[in-house]
Amino acid sequence: MGQNYETDRVMRTGIIVQIVIVCLIMIGGYEAFLGFRQLYGFSVSNHSLYALTGSFYNPGPYMGYLAMVLPVCVYVYVSGCTQILRCAQDDIIKRTSINVLKYSAGIIGLMILCLLPSGMSRSAWVAAVVSVGYVMAMHHREKLSTFLRNHWKGVLMGGAVLAVLACGAYHLKKDSADGRLLMWKVAARAVCERPWTGYGWESVAGAYGDAQEAYFAKGDYTATEAHVAGSPEYVFNEYLQVAMAWGVPVLVICLLVLVGGWCIAHRRRQYGLCGALLSFGVFAFSSYPLQFPLFVFSLVLLWVGCILSGLPHQKRWGRVTAVTLMLIVLMGCGLLYHYHIEKEEVKDKWGRCRMLYQSGAYSQAVESYAEHYETMRLDAHYLFEYGHALHKLHRNEESNTILQEALQVGSDPMILNIIGKNFQEMQQYKEAEHCLLRSTHRLPGRIYPYYLLAKLYKEAGDCFPPEKLDWAVQMVLEMEPKVHSRAIEEMREEVYLY
Repeated sequence: MGQNYETDRVMRTGIIVQIVIVCLIMIGGYEAFLGFRQLYGFSVSNHSLYALTGSFYNPGPYMGYLAMVLPVCVYVYVSGCTQILRCAQDDIIKRTSINVLKYSAGIIGLMILCLLPSGMSRSAWVAAVVSVGYVMAMHHREKLSTFLRNHWKGVLMGGAVLAVLACGAYHLKKDSADGRLLMWKVAARAVCERPWTGYGWESVAGAYGDAQEAYFAKGDYTATEAHVAGSPEYVFNEYLQVAMAWGVPVLVICLLVLVGGWCIAHRRRQYGLCGALLSFGVFAFSSYPLQFPLFVFSLVLLWVGCILSGLPHQKRWGRVTAVTLMLIVLMGCGLLYHYHIEKEEVKDKWGRCRMLYQSGAYSQAVESYAEHYETMRLDAHYLFEYGHALHKLHRNEESNTILQEALQVGSDPMILNIIGKNFQEMQQYKEAEHCLLRSTHRLPGRIYPYYLLAKLYKEAGDCFPPEKLDWAVQMVLEMEPKVHSRAIEEMREEVYLY
């Protein structure tokens, strides 16, 4: 009697977790199928520069998502969901369903393995290797233990080879890697400035821009840092992103919740779910998965699956808790989907505004931008275009009001450049100089703000010492640009006459 009771408990637990696993595999299968269609030209990607994006707009997060699904597929295939299989060995329908799931997971896992090299995402590669390595190590833990004892020298050599490969991966996209190191350094400084409360989720980019500006203003930076510096929307590290947004205490709570779920699933030997969480944790270290609704949904689904695997489903409170958690997840996903759809609709309307803006019809563009202000006021790109259109109409004060809001949610130094030009048109030369100098500190490798400073000093005349004009002209003429262009040559030709 006691054995049958335990068997029933295991079966119930397995079925609940199986629902989560099936959902993840189905989503991963759809994304992999979409990737193959894009790879072979049967459908168009969501980015003009990349052929492979899945349902995402960038190949990096897309590969990261596939890397998160991969350990689930590997676990289902190598284990065959043996817990449930033992409980259902007399039920042909259940056994058939499990076998279908097993081989489907194997096929989808193979598709993901074929796609991963094409994305050129080192973060996704590392996440896939670590998570799949964990799943295989747990599945063959006894054999692995024996192997490590008998072949420890070979393991050390393998570790050395992996270290060499890691160095090679670093040099594969060296500028990109150096850029992320700079972002993490600057973001960590921003966290130290406001560790308890953070800056707010929508203000992370603005806070990062201020922190980078302060860092370069001190002058204690390398030429490499100046070369790779940019104006990112994200800090390419979700741990730092969360800490910047809501403070270190919230980050610690989130980590405890996720690690707690992982530990529960690990004790219940749900290694597929654990591997997926591990993959997410590794990928989140150098990317921005929380910016995508599908990633957030899958993460919550994973965590719920981990928690449910440890609940006593034979007890009423356990079943009630399981149902409640699933309902909360479904409601949350519904709200997330609704918010996403609403945002996409607004972006479509904004697209029509941009057509007016890009065609030079600034009066009509301003009217159109004003209609969507309340909905889009936290979008830095929208605010910049709105403020720039006002600048083109010489409505300088209104433009600066909008652009100051853009500074709170964006890191682009062009915002400061336009504010400076507005002040210059209003003949507020000191304020203009202040903004343009801030722009040079925010991205030291840009020539354009020095060009604007040269024009400012030339126009202002006696308001500034002549040495400042000489300095600005020298910077324009002698700075090595990141990318040579005809625009830079024209700027140099103009200031040469000063």
